[in-house]
Order: sequence, then structure tokens, then C-alpha cells
Amino acid sequence: MAEEAEIKEEEALSPVEEGETELEFDVNMSSGILYDYLLRHSYSSAVGLLGSCFGAFGIIVFAMSKSWLYLIMGLIVLLYLPVTLFKRSKIVIITNPSFKKPLHYCFYEKGFTVSQDDAKSVMEWGGCTKAVSTKKSIIIYTGKNNASIFPREQIPGGAADLISLIAKHMEPKKVKIRY
Repeated sequence: MAEEAEIKEEEALSPVEEGETELEFDVNMSSGILYDYLLRHSYSSAVGLLGSCFGAFGIIVFAMSKSWLYLIMGLIVLLYLPVTLFKRSKIVIITNPSFKKPLHYCFYEKGFTVSQDDAKSVMEWGGCTKAVSTKKSIIIYTGKNNASIFPREQIPGGAADLISLIAKHMEPKKVKIRY
């Protein structure tokens, strides 16, 4: 009898995953982390800044005219966005199944991967549009409205390791990390 060889198919590595893993960790998303990102994302846009200016203008006009309508209008405009984003972050964390389990990130010389269960996404450093920071997170944008959020408290060894990787692999004009 002839022995039948068992053939195992190995998953081919993407070009990003070639070489050693430079950094690897899991991220557990929370509503606080998501809220921090949403605030940064919203207030760094023209619409967010314009809304804040309009609300502040309403309060200034109230101070000059003593018309309560301007105060109410200014406060509503100033408070609407943060309150709405807070509620949205709570709802997204509760309803989005991808935030129920940790996201696993691996960083390589050519990019990084994010995986959860059997799903995996690969991003090359050249495809990253910008990297920014908040007091709570390091954020790498992979599109205009798509980002990977890395809470500082969940990065092993602290945020310095991730920041140095970003600085090493991304163009300096795309990196706006301040903390």
C-alpha cells in the first residue's frame, strides 16, 4: 500500500508580514477611548471648528446684548457635538460586535496587521495618511475616516515604542504626535 501524504496548506504571508515583528499587542476598545478619538477627529475638522466659533460668538453676543436667546443658542451649539459624540461612543461600543473582543496588532518593517478571530487586515506604512495623538491615544489614519486607535495605557512599554516605530516608517510630514 502506498502511503498518502497529507498536504497542509500554509497561509502565505503578505509582504508586510515578512521579517521580524517589531511590536505586538492587543487593544480592548472602550467607550472612553472611542470618545477621545471622536472628539479629536471632529474638532480637527473645519465643521467642528466652525461650530465652536459659532457657539462662542453666541455667548459673546449675549454678553454684549444681555439677550438670553443668544446665550441659549451658544450653549446648545457648543454642547451639542460633545454630548452627541459621547452618546454615539457608548452606543457603538455596545452594538458593534468587533469591539467586544480585543484587536491584535502586529507591527513590521513594511506595515502592520490587525486581526480578530479569523479576520485579518494588512496595512502598509505607505498607505497610512497621518499619525496623530491625544492624551489618551496614538491614532494612525488609514483613510480619511478610518483609523487605528492605540490607547497609551495598553501599549506594552508605553507609547514611546509605538511612536518611534511610526517616526521610523512614516514620512515626517504625516506625523503630528505631540505628547
